[in-house]
Amino acid sequence: MDSKKYLIEIREKISQSFKQFGGKGSRYAVPNIWVTSKQSDRNLKSIKLNPPTFYLNALNEIISQKQTKLQKEDADVWSRNAVIYNMFVRTTCAFDHNGNGKIDLPVNAEGWRETGTFLKATSMLLFIKSLGANTIHLLPITSIGSDGNKGTLGSPYAIKNPNNLDEKLAEPNSGLTVEEEFKLFVNAAHHLGLRIVVEFVFRTASKDSDWIKQHPEWFYWIKENIKDRKPHHRNESEYGNPIFNTDELKKILYDVENNHFEELLPPHESYRSMFTDPPKPEAIKLEKGRYIGKLADGTRVRIPGAFADWPPDDSQPPWGDVTYLKMYEHNDFNYIAYNTIRMYDLRLSKSENVNKPLWEKISEIIPNYQHQFGIDGVMIDMGHALPIDLKKEMIKRAREINSGFAFWDENFSVTKKSVIEGYNAVIGYQWSDQHHPNKFKNMLKRFGTEGFDLPFFATPESHNTPRAMTREGEQIYSKYAWALSNFLPAIPFIHSGFELGETFPINTGLDFKIDDLKKYPSETLPLFSEYGYNWFNSNQIVDWIQKVSNIRKKFRSLITDASPQSFYWVDNSNNDLISFLRKNEIEKYQLLILANSNLQKEIYIEQVLEIKKKSIEDLLTGKSIAIEDQKIRLKLNPGQVFLFKI
Repeated sequence: MDSKKYLIEIREKISQSFKQFGGKGSRYAVPNIWVTSKQSDRNLKSIKLNPPTFYLNALNEIISQKQTKLQKEDADVWSRNAVIYNMFVRTTCAFDHNGNGKIDLPVNAEGWRETGTFLKATSMLLFIKSLGANTIHLLPITSIGSDGNKGTLGSPYAIKNPNNLDEKLAEPNSGLTVEEEFKLFVNAAHHLGLRIVVEFVFRTASKDSDWIKQHPEWFYWIKENIKDRKPHHRNESEYGNPIFNTDELKKILYDVENNHFEELLPPHESYRSMFTDPPKPEAIKLEKGRYIGKLADGTRVRIPGAFADWPPDDSQPPWGDVTYLKMYEHNDFNYIAYNTIRMYDLRLSKSENVNKPLWEKISEIIPNYQHQFGIDGVMIDMGHALPIDLKKEMIKRAREINSGFAFWDENFSVTKKSVIEGYNAVIGYQWSDQHHPNKFKNMLKRFGTEGFDLPFFATPESHNTPRAMTREGEQIYSKYAWALSNFLPAIPFIHSGFELGETFPINTGLDFKIDDLKKYPSETLPLFSEYGYNWFNSNQIVDWIQKVSNIRKKFRSLITDASPQSFYWVDNSNNDLISFLRKNEIEKYQLLILANSNLQKEIYIEQVLEIKKKSIEDLLTGKSIAIEDQKIRLKLNPGQVFLFKI
């Protein structure tokens, strides 16, 4: 169906549902920035309004926009040209609408949901587009399990059923099902020229997954009376990641590094003996929110939790809300360990051991979302642990439906391996290196030498890392990082909240210190509990993001050129200076980028420009810089970035 036609039809349905409210809802408020993204009309406060009127006006505003038809492009092409807004709907669109000082659960007194919904996400699309985004990446939106979940809402990665959407992402008063609201969101985004990429988890499931009772043989089971091991303990009689001694770890690492997968070292017998055969479906019952099975001999069994799959001695706490799916069936490998869930032993990963019904079920998920909602791509969480043949089948089916369907890899390495496996982009490691000037310089220099095999996300933060605003320099660093990210042959990526100067992390998965973990207990994090952004933060950088994005659009064809010849590192004697040229044989102009990576001190530089002009304009400030003897002399404030067209 044409997106505009669908929007008009669904608007009528919402309108009929809203008639019951009349003028009710005067206590409802939203951030003014949701209503207008124009700088001249925007202020840092909320505005009170009638919610039905607000949502219908937002939808009318979207419908009134000239339809931006999405071009039929190869996934490699549009992924490389993407500017991404990363959205965790539940949090990104959360707001204290009734002003009582908290995010009410599950709804407020008037029945409106204060956590994020697809209806609210739809109303924010014009704001998101104003930031320069042309693609929205959604963290998982599927139904969430409850067994072992932290916080008040649970992790979106604890997926109860990948074919069902999270019911809490629907606005109860809209009169729409969650499926209709998501379809509304996708169609509204498409109408505005925004693509939608959804993150999926195919390697794990919640411990109370719908599939457990239907297909117990798709899961690992252990004896119920075995206790879970506490983090950092080494009691081998309790369940946790397998324990290996120093010599065993050395052998495992050596074998994996040298691709010796013929006979990988198994866990100790005491660990393997915890696991049992699966119970029959009729012998499985839900007891106090946990599935318990009973074997023929009367043994009670349960679903074990998951843990980090590599390295074998990873120190992360166990993931008590999810479990691993059993990709292969083999009596000798009936346990969860590095050699059964990621570094598959060759004796296990034979075609005759494939858990075919499970693979078929997984392969149907993406096509289901393509047919039902028209999504444009997927980010695969933990894709490194999926069997390559399964990934190939998933990609094949998706691209039979849409040849331009994108696959993005949740991978911090940027290698040829991701290309071979069929991915169009990866997360990459810029978030890790950008706040370390020397590491960042090495990454930049690589653009001009061997380059990178596929594009990665140019971002200083993600939902698993510290916020950019908590790094040294705070707002200075955030503006510096965003400016530089937009002039690289990479994919600018706005993790929602970055534009608002948020300091509270979504999750503490990567690059956090022990003191940080104490400061941010996991159950308080937005990944597990309700949280609303500070939309009125005076430290926000919305205007800066919009300015940089608009400049990037003008030079996109050059900036997205990933050939090493398009990126030239300019050597200089100042260790704090970042200096590079973007140029190619097609464009008649060049871009010179100069940046001070020192976030505390200003620097003074002299840069040769072999042009005949008497002055040159910095495109970021509009300031005219005099050229004397084919040189410009500049003072760069801490974190300042200059951009010149020459």
